[in-house]
Amino acid sequence: MKFRFEELELKRLVNFNGGEKELCAHMYVDELNKILKGRLVKGASIGLHTHVDTAEIIYVLAGEGKMICDGKEEKLVKGDVHYCPKGSSHTLMNEKDEDLEFFAVVPKQ
Repeated sequence: MKFRFEELELKRLVNFNGGEKELCAHMYVDELNKILKGRLVKGASIGLHTHVDTAEIIYVLAGEGKMICDGKEEKLVKGDVHYCPKGSSHTLMNEKDEDLEFFAVVPKQ
């Protein structure tokens, strides 16, 4: 199956999972996966949340960000991949001037 993110509805998720500002994302969601291309502007974040039933994989397309996963801080830059295993908690922040763009996959159980 082929799709283009730009042809999917742009969702603006304000204070996503308790984060700052908004997560802008084009998302494809079905019964097996959530696949998205997201963007965080300067000062925006995805709040701390736990992946109780699933994992998440994030690939940085542009910009840089800070990820805190299970209390460990990691700097993410273009080309980096972050893996949040099932049962782990993480938060993603953009503290730079350039937008942080990323691709993410969240498989459903």
